Amino acid sequence: MKITIIAGARPNFIKIAPIIKAIEKRQSEGAVISFRLVHTGQHYDKNLSDTFFEELNIPHPNANLEVKSGSQSEQTGAIMIAFEKELLQNPCDLVLVVGDVNSTMACAIVAKKMNVKVAHVEAGIRSGDMTMPEEINRMVTDSITDYFFTTSTSASDNLLKNGIETPNIQFVGNVMIDTLYQNLDRIFAPNFWKEFDLEAGNYIILTLHRPSNVDEEKSLIDLLKGIDKMVGDKKIIFPIHPRTKAILGETNLNLKNILFVEPQGYLNFMYLIKNSFAVVTDSGGISEETTVLGIPCFTMRTTTERPETIEIGTNTLVGTSIENLTLEFTKFLKIGLSKKGIPELWDGKASERIIDILLKK
Repeated sequence: MKITIIAGARPNFIKIAPIIKAIEKRQSEGAVISFRLVHTGQHYDKNLSDTFFEELNIPHPNANLEVKSGSQSEQTGAIMIAFEKELLQNPCDLVLVVGDVNSTMACAIVAKKMNVKVAHVEAGIRSGDMTMPEEINRMVTDSITDYFFTTSTSASDNLLKNGIETPNIQFVGNVMIDTLYQNLDRIFAPNFWKEFDLEAGNYIILTLHRPSNVDEEKSLIDLLKGIDKMVGDKKIIFPIHPRTKAILGETNLNLKNILFVEPQGYLNFMYLIKNSFAVVTDSGGISEETTVLGIPCFTMRTTTERPETIEIGTNTLVGTSIENLTLEFTKFLKIGLSKKGIPELWDGKASERIIDILLKK
């Protein structure tokens, strides 16, 4: 079996790492399976892409399509054109895509139009928010996928409701958590740990990148000032996304607690998460890692495609207003976490299940 694995953005790299390890393990045991790794170049900042290959011991990509940025349509079209050429030159039995970025959808479309089967890792998750480009990517990818690998029973149920046949849906667990478990003994403090006098539990992690939170300069500044005021004497570590940094420009925010840092590599970032007091974010994936690590997470969105992190884990959905965030954060300070637990099959073995299933196809 020849598999082409697609990676395009930061979350993809974290998800493919354990899948590659699982393939290499089966190869060492005599399985007839090989892979070709294609990096679309959707994220091309070194701190958002190359670092993850190095830290997670992912092999150097066999091809980098180098599509870089652009509008949603420009980037998707560029990926499709470049990947079609790649697939013509390097045929395979299966294209494996992960997550919900533009690369996921674009490469799935190209593969199906060339009569190549598609496996979607993290299939079936839905936020219900059609203003999110990722939601469109999920829906389109799942409409043409052959093999669906889900992280939760709710994701499997979403696929069943869409008419996907049961034998094609495999609830395998969460490959993001595979990577977390495989690297917990390798994480380490970033260079600024001592400079900022950080200690376990004396700081909060903040990440913001979604258009609803960062695209309008004034509302972004108001949000940051509100968070700065909300946390009392806790430090806030804010690894600022390049896009968010560009929106703020050279504005002097005069913030007391928020410390701006560059985007972090995986090992540094997981160290920061594991030792934090709490996390404020608009990311979906981070709420998975905080759930497993038992760290309180406040997600600044009105919807989530990962309901299990709320039902079982430590995640609280707080909307996009600073007023509601402050309300929920204050409530947490008074009564602590109301829930804590690890979802079913988030045990570090999802990738092995995926490869075992594919080998039987």
